[in-house]
Amino acid sequence: MSKLWGGRFTKQTDKLVEEYTASISFDKELAEEDIEGSIAHVTMLGKCGILPLEDVDKIRDGLLAVQGMIRRGELEYNVQNEDIHMNIEKALIDLIGPVGGKLHTGRSRNDQVATDMHLYLRKRVVELVGLLIKLQEALLEQAKQNLDTIVPGYTHLQRAQPILFAHHMMAYVSMFQRDVERLQDSYKRINVLPLGAGALAGTTFPIDRHFVAEQLGFDRVYENSLDAVSDRDFIVEFLSHASLIMMHLSRMCEEMVMWSSTEFAFIELDDAFCTGSSIMPQKKNPDVAELVRGKTGRVYGNLFGLMTVLKALPLAYNKDMQEDKEGMLDTVNTLQGALQLFAPMVSTMKVNKERMRQAVNQDFSNATDIADYLVNKGLPFRQAHEVIGKAVLYCIQNHKYLLDLSMDEFTEFSTLFGDDIYEVLQPEHVVNARNVYGGTASNQVADAVSRAEAIVRESSDWFSLYLEKSK
Repeated sequence: MSKLWGGRFTKQTDKLVEEYTASISFDKELAEEDIEGSIAHVTMLGKCGILPLEDVDKIRDGLLAVQGMIRRGELEYNVQNEDIHMNIEKALIDLIGPVGGKLHTGRSRNDQVATDMHLYLRKRVVELVGLLIKLQEALLEQAKQNLDTIVPGYTHLQRAQPILFAHHMMAYVSMFQRDVERLQDSYKRINVLPLGAGALAGTTFPIDRHFVAEQLGFDRVYENSLDAVSDRDFIVEFLSHASLIMMHLSRMCEEMVMWSSTEFAFIELDDAFCTGSSIMPQKKNPDVAELVRGKTGRVYGNLFGLMTVLKALPLAYNKDMQEDKEGMLDTVNTLQGALQLFAPMVSTMKVNKERMRQAVNQDFSNATDIADYLVNKGLPFRQAHEVIGKAVLYCIQNHKYLLDLSMDEFTEFSTLFGDDIYEVLQPEHVVNARNVYGGTASNQVADAVSRAEAIVRESSDWFSLYLEKSK
């Protein structure tokens, strides 16, 4: 079979070269975007008088017919046609004859593929924002249900100070809000049209790039044709944002794995999101959380891989840039899969409030409050710190906790202690004493939930608007 570009060549392409250089095995995922871009392009060719309108109508109808074949799974992709663009063009020519070859007037595969990826990523970014919003909503619901649930807070994975479990959930709401905002901001750099840049220098045909941009819903066009065909910053940026999202998911996965263990027993994940052991019948493994945690590595790899591909490329297009697609497509699929599972996994998570309270009652996470108590009595903080350190050591040596100490034992460490120390040491008092903006006091957390719900509603409005715009 002769190539659509084969006029200059005197020999057939080596079969191994065809297989090695072809991208159809993965870029067929861009088929819808390729059809969409081609319809806008040929419509512009007719508007500008570059092609007769009867040819435009025939090509447009042919493209829609090919699109139907793709959707029905009837189009057979051929590695000899290399990529999705050539496979679609070949199918078009087979359907409507040589007039199909006029579709490629005034464009190159270089600006065509760049357009496909802009179209594809624009849709996916909006969808990912929607999935992040669902996850935030699930976290907010858990927070609202646990405004009175106290859990140990950790630093260095050592118990530090008691906090509300709702406060812990809200930390992830904040993380994912930054992820939402990064994706929203990236949209304006994705929503730029490269079509019309040709191979690298533009085209001799009197095309109207702004008309095509309007047809496809792009906000603007690339200012420089070299930049248009060689820019992959928008993909690198997406991969970077995706890596951050996966990092945040992975951090929460780590906690879910720990919390669901017998040693912690803070939560129980729903059976629908766990699996069993092939040999140990008692096991309930948090496989979804573990696998999301593991898949973070492949998303990082896709980011570093593309940056390495691009680091020494001269302008403009180079075949190396074919390596931009697999990592992008894989990252989209990996991230979508993780987020689709995460919201229901969080929603169905059971919180063991009693176990959390037991943990708080059996630690020294209220020690800082005793130091603050002595400071309020006039003792310098460094001296108070030393006093409480000795009290904690005494408790450890005598198998006690601070609330177990008698008043006589307290006054052995400082005469500043009074009976009110027992109220100060209560977990509820410790939590509610952090009554500052962003703190873990119950009223502050309740206010934070209300503020976050309003922010998530704004993001949801953005999602609805741009979902419609990116269709």
